[in-house]
Amino acid sequence: MRLDRYLTKTRIVDISSKDLKGALAELLAAALKSSKMPHDSEVLLGELLQRESTMTTYLGNGVAMPHVRVKMDRPYVFAMGRCAEGLSEEDSREYKEVRLLFLLLAAEGEPNYLNVLASLARLFREQALVNYIVDSPDIKILRERAFMGFSGLIAKPEKKQDRFNRVLIREGERIARASRCSSILFFSDTFTNPASIAEDMPKFRTIRIARSTADKAQTTQGKTKDVIEVRSYSRQRLAQLRSAVLIGLTRGLFNYSDRLCCIGGIPGSNQLDSVCVIDVEREFQSVITREDLLPSSVKIEVMERLLGIASELAVEGREGRPVGCLFVLGDSRNVNQMIKPLVLNPFFGYREEDRNILNPFMDETIKEFSVIDGCFVVRGDGVVESAGSLIHAPSQYYQDMPGGFGARHSAAAAISRAADCIAIVVSASNGRVTLFRHGVMMPLLEKPIGGY
Repeated sequence: MRLDRYLTKTRIVDISSKDLKGALAELLAAALKSSKMPHDSEVLLGELLQRESTMTTYLGNGVAMPHVRVKMDRPYVFAMGRCAEGLSEEDSREYKEVRLLFLLLAAEGEPNYLNVLASLARLFREQALVNYIVDSPDIKILRERAFMGFSGLIAKPEKKQDRFNRVLIREGERIARASRCSSILFFSDTFTNPASIAEDMPKFRTIRIARSTADKAQTTQGKTKDVIEVRSYSRQRLAQLRSAVLIGLTRGLFNYSDRLCCIGGIPGSNQLDSVCVIDVEREFQSVITREDLLPSSVKIEVMERLLGIASELAVEGREGRPVGCLFVLGDSRNVNQMIKPLVLNPFFGYREEDRNILNPFMDETIKEFSVIDGCFVVRGDGVVESAGSLIHAPSQYYQDMPGGFGARHSAAAAISRAADCIAIVVSASNGRVTLFRHGVMMPLLEKPIGGY
């Protein structure tokens, strides 16, 4: 989705107010004026402030993203304001760090609202992008840089692609044809600017493994249209590759019988260094004995987001300490009959939209509650139903586990057999992320290099 189509230059402004209410009022005025929307600005301002008092929209990196649903004849209206000196601490300490306010108005019935919200949040996680926009010397350049950022056209310092990279791409294509591969998987995060290699991409069906929305925006302008977004950690390309193949299988980008040629290098090095061929059936034989890898009730984007959160927890831990947790995704009706609350449900009473895993402001909430014993129960559409729940699957579904796997893994295997769901476990002892389906386990992420 081209996000820049919902933003105009007149809705990119410098904010003079020093408090949150005033800043939101300025931004709302710019949005309503340029879009000619006949809405009461005071009513909308009240709704925005009410949401901020319930759950802050501060994303980090100096960005806050207030948002609200509006009755209008267009899907979205965006507005952006630069706060050069931050906002008053009287609102909240974190608002003092705000340098960009991004306002999102969405139509009441817009079905992709949470996906757009998540895409914007991922875009603003790029600190280089935020700095590039905030450091603009004047309003004209601010507007130009904002559009460049949203279009994925920001110029980044990089080494020129050298002869070795071109040779490796060419030889990778030859290997793919000779080994009868169906696709080439290309690691975009090898390059600081993936768009720079568009001319040298293989003349072969190529699927890019991208680490962020910015990479995805750049790749759509090249020769590849299929992009799998998988966060990369350290130099663990095999773990990243396994997650990408899993997502590709659920999306139908390739089949269990395919061979895939993979070309990549160390993230950010601008230097390709490896070509490998994997046989999907042999690599994933433990989990492909069944065709229904993804439960029928589970949306692909929900599983992808949950895998991302689990991987972040495995690598980052919580406040510098490793955490172990369990997510049960799908078939919540049956799952709820096999769990027992260990604590009061922290998600009870909130709107489904606010507790949906696709909502980017849920990330920190999930990570905060990950320290509670028990599991998260997540519906197939992404709504988190409970946390801190103890699994009580029928005894016949439990099985012996290999050495190094404890009670959390045993419960995950059992619940994945007893219900039509997927269980994802983050291990506190070794940082491993393991997916369970029908009692069969698939390791996705091994212990990160350097530990926590």
